[in-house]
Amino acid sequence: MSNKPRYQQIKSYILDGIKQQAFPPGGKIPTEIQLAEQFEVSRMTVNKAIRDLVQENMLVRYPGIGTFVSDAKAESPLADIRNIADEVRQRGHEYSCQIEHLSETRADDSVAIQMGVPVGTPVYHSIIVHLEERLPIQLENRYVIASLVPGYLDQDYTRATPNEFLSKVCPISSIEHIVEAILPGEKAQALLDIDANTPCILVNRRTWSDGRLISFASLTHPGPRYKLRSITSPQG
Repeated sequence: MSNKPRYQQIKSYILDGIKQQAFPPGGKIPTEIQLAEQFEVSRMTVNKAIRDLVQENMLVRYPGIGTFVSDAKAESPLADIRNIADEVRQRGHEYSCQIEHLSETRADDSVAIQMGVPVGTPVYHSIIVHLEERLPIQLENRYVIASLVPGYLDQDYTRATPNEFLSKVCPISSIEHIVEAILPGEKAQALLDIDANTPCILVNRRTWSDGRLISFASLTHPGPRYKLRSITSPQG
C-alpha cells in the first residue's frame, strides 16, 4: 500500500487519468462524493486534492456543475481584439473553421437594440465555428451593418476570419466586451460538440470604427477548453 497521504493518492489518480486520457481535456472528472467513496476518505480530503489541482491549473471548477480537466494552452487576451486564427497558430497548433451560415437579413428587435439601428435595417449575419487541432473552441455568431461593410458576404472566411477582414476595411476605434458564464443551448451543443452541462464563456463584443458601430458578435467558448486573460497597467 502506498505511504503517500490519501489526498496525494487522489491527486496522483486524477493526474494519471489526465495523462492516460481517461479524463481528456474538457472532460468532467468524478464528483467529490464518488472519489470519497472510491478512496474511503472524507469529502474534505478529496476537496484538498482537487483544490491543489485547480491551483496548479490542471482542473477548473464550476460550482453546481462539476470539475473539469483544463486546457491551459487555449488562452485569449480580453482587453483587445486578437484574430483567433493567429492565436491558434502562435500556439503551434492547426487552425481551421466551419462556415455554418452567411447571409443578408434584417435586424430583429434584439439585434436592433444591440446595434443601435431601427428594426428592419439590413445586416449581414454569419455563424462560424473556429477549431484548434480540429477541436471546436469558439462559436462566432456575428451581425454586421450591411451599408458600412458592403463586401462582407463576398469573403472566403476559411482563408481570413471576419475579424481579420473587418480590421482591414474598418479599423477598430473602440470595443466593448460583456462576459458571462452560461450553459449552452442545443445549437451551441451541436456545433461545439459538447453536452448540455458543459459550462461556457459567452463574450458579447461590439466594435466601432471611426465612431460608428459596425459589428456585434456573440462568441461562445467551451469553458474547459478556453480561458480569457486581462492585464491592466496600474495607474500612477
